[in-house]
Amino acid sequence: MPDIPDATPRARVRVPLRFADGYSADAELVTFHGLTDGREHLALVLGDPGPVPLVRLHSECLTGDVFGSARCDCGPQLREAVERIAGRGGVLLYLRQEGRGIGLYNKLDAYALQDQGLDTYEANAALGLPEDARDYTAAAQMLGALGVTELDLLSNNPDKAGQLRALGLAVRDRVPTGVFPTAHNVRYLRAKVLQTQHTLPLAELTAG
Repeated sequence: MPDIPDATPRARVRVPLRFADGYSADAELVTFHGLTDGREHLALVLGDPGPVPLVRLHSECLTGDVFGSARCDCGPQLREAVERIAGRGGVLLYLRQEGRGIGLYNKLDAYALQDQGLDTYEANAALGLPEDARDYTAAAQMLGALGVTELDLLSNNPDKAGQLRALGLAVRDRVPTGVFPTAHNVRYLRAKVLQTQHTLPLAELTAG
């Protein structure tokens, strides 16, 4: 198990969240000192977290989270996660890892290659980039700073649970998110199942 340095809370501020569909929730936003990657990651504490909170690691997606891109499922997953975590009590970590860690410009370059027929992982490889460059050490630091040692993880991605366990956190259960297919993202969702074993119902993800 790696010996990672402790992070500490830097500031806490209450922010009312309002979504386009009318849903609203109040969140406590927490910033941190001492994160190993030096990025400005953010924790949203929602509801009344108990001893085993519901936690989501949500990687930043400007195109999906802000602009509503239908090429991924990030925006709907973020909206769903806020409501589910607020209802039970827990933490959403908003991680500045655009494009599975390759950055916004590279992600858009990968989109151009996907338009030529490559899947999302093949496109990264064609650019000489990792299929998934995300490292969740900072996430483990953030959870530690918030006093979270055991959690249920809201995710379809087994790598997130595996990395957190390797970093010393007790992931009691991995809770699946919803499935949000569109005509534009079904190939992307199928690639996540086939390439990185995301727990999505493959039979439902058809191009038709």
